[in-house]
Amino acid sequence: MGFMTSSHIPSDNPLYHDTLELLIALVQNACVNDFTPGSGQEVRNADTLTEFFADTLGINIQRFEPEPGRVSLVVTVPGTNPQEAEPLTFLAHTDVAPVDKQHWTKPPFEGMIEDGKIYGRGTVDMLFITAAMAVVTREVARKGGNLGTLHFVAVADEEARGGLGAKWLAEHHPDAFSWANCVGETGGSHIHGQDGSDSTIVYVGEKGAAQRRIHVYGDPGHGSAPYGKDLATVKIGEIARRLAAAQPAVTDSDTWRQFVAAFRFDPNTTALVKQGKGYEHLGELAAYGDAISHLTISQTVLRAGQAINVLPSHAWLELDIRTLPGQSQDYVDSVLDDALGTDIEYTIEHLITEDATISPTDHPLYRAISAVFTDFFPDTTVVPTIAAGGSDLRFARQLGGVGYGFAVHNPERTLGEIHRQLHSHDEHLYLEDLESTLAGYLALVAAFLYPSNPEAFRHP
Repeated sequence: MGFMTSSHIPSDNPLYHDTLELLIALVQNACVNDFTPGSGQEVRNADTLTEFFADTLGINIQRFEPEPGRVSLVVTVPGTNPQEAEPLTFLAHTDVAPVDKQHWTKPPFEGMIEDGKIYGRGTVDMLFITAAMAVVTREVARKGGNLGTLHFVAVADEEARGGLGAKWLAEHHPDAFSWANCVGETGGSHIHGQDGSDSTIVYVGEKGAAQRRIHVYGDPGHGSAPYGKDLATVKIGEIARRLAAAQPAVTDSDTWRQFVAAFRFDPNTTALVKQGKGYEHLGELAAYGDAISHLTISQTVLRAGQAINVLPSHAWLELDIRTLPGQSQDYVDSVLDDALGTDIEYTIEHLITEDATISPTDHPLYRAISAVFTDFFPDTTVVPTIAAGGSDLRFARQLGGVGYGFAVHNPERTLGEIHRQLHSHDEHLYLEDLESTLAGYLALVAAFLYPSNPEAFRHP
């Protein structure tokens, strides 16, 4: 079908304008999830989406509300021959991260359009995808004839790890939709090689969680007489120093090797970066490269004492630890023990733990996504990678399905630039990327749900 830039999709394309209008409405609903009880109120976006599908025949809509206002929506377009074609699930979320309004130069909840961009919280994470998925789902329902079943799932609470959204559905209503073949955020950004080559990203997995709290104990006493005391604060300081010096082993996984190869470095630099000794060569992706190449340990919370004149007998340090696929919780504890040694007594408490997940690249859905990218960008190389953070796609993988992050950004949008937009001030999306993502989802459903009619959603 060829890559559809804004010049290829006419300005009067009703599907694009429906997508933009829906995106603006979702941004304006301001479903901010700040982790506090009652925040999010995704019911506003659920109601907007319900109204969007109101006159659509041939669909089934389910609403789930585990707590007041925390509504998730499941829209299903049944397939005509589910034995011949696999189901496909668009897994989207409707909540957004908080904003610090004093640092925004654009209104965060208006969906303001300026210079070919739409500004607002959630425009990139991930309401533009949510809107495009909804429009394509409605178009499939209107067209009919889809062999496989299509689900559009718009969940609450993704920003807080899905406890009232995808995680809750997976635990309480796992049969509400198919988890077999899921597409979610975000993917489709680019890495530019030093030789001018282009690579397009598909997220195939994400790091796991291995949160820890390390406790140390010391002598209590009056702050005026510290002599001879075993000080908990000194111990926790040394614990922090040793953890900062820890160097977990760098992976040799296929995803890491392909990520490094996308930069087209000279052989010496390639070897250096693969070993984790030259992250600076990755430029704007240095921090991301570091994150996906090994276990990461971030020291985020430190606590000790209450009154300034009392020596605390207890101190603790909380760690946000992210694991690679295949790294167990026992492995995490062994890394910590090796880093901390045996001369300081400490205990390790496990907090949130969740193993990393990854989907195969030898899979029909991954191949269909890759085909869309190579159709849109004939000279690109499709590169699978993992997300350093989390997404709802992990629940699909945990339930035996696959999950891929897929959108379509124009080649000017690098992976580093898209990362900078996530939870940022003045978050914004290029409108041509909204057009491209819409076209990409149309192409994907045509290939996956209409295998005998791949031209099903060709647009002029």
